[in-house]
Amino acid sequence: ENGYDKEIDLFKGRVEDMPDPDHKFDVIVSEWMGYFLLFEGMMDSVIYARDKFLVPGGNIFPNRCTLSIQAVCDIEKYKEYVDFWDDVYGFKMTAMKKDVIKEANVEAVKPETACCEPITVKELDLTTCQVSDTEFSSTFDLVMSRSCAVTALVGYFDCYFDKDLSHKVVLSTSPKSASTHWKQTMFLLENPVQVTEGT
Repeated sequence: ENGYDKEIDLFKGRVEDMPDPDHKFDVIVSEWMGYFLLFEGMMDSVIYARDKFLVPGGNIFPNRCTLSIQAVCDIEKYKEYVDFWDDVYGFKMTAMKKDVIKEANVEAVKPETACCEPITVKELDLTTCQVSDTEFSSTFDLVMSRSCAVTALVGYFDCYFDKDLSHKVVLSTSPKSASTHWKQTMFLLENPVQVTEGT
């Protein structure tokens, strides 16, 4: 209908099942990101496609991603998720709290609940990283910008489209950025922790 039938080939299915093309590709563009970037496990497929189908020196977009963490003070959200179990229609169900704490929650976090600057805990270069790079631990310090009771750590990701481009673009899922369907990922603390500004 648009006259591109000789320029565009459509393959429907998993990239791992794609037949070998006649040639490799100059650019791979993929929306593979899950909650907190890595949940849903689609990065494996992107790395597979890169290694099998991208020409040497080709570009992949996004070309790099970062994972960031910051602390929040949101007593209302804490009550909604955790203290709720103290009285469920007249029944004490406090045993449920420990299971709630174990779960990550996808939430649109209000930017004003932040109580420190975010810190990047991982950067992934999609042009070179391996699947094993997604399994990591990180030690970090957060410096409080105000005194309050920290109720959760919040994780989010940024994706960068900036390799060899004159017009660089960042897709951010930060609480300060425009809302996306990824929102942010909230890791509730078992009990709120009182903190002091500057510590």
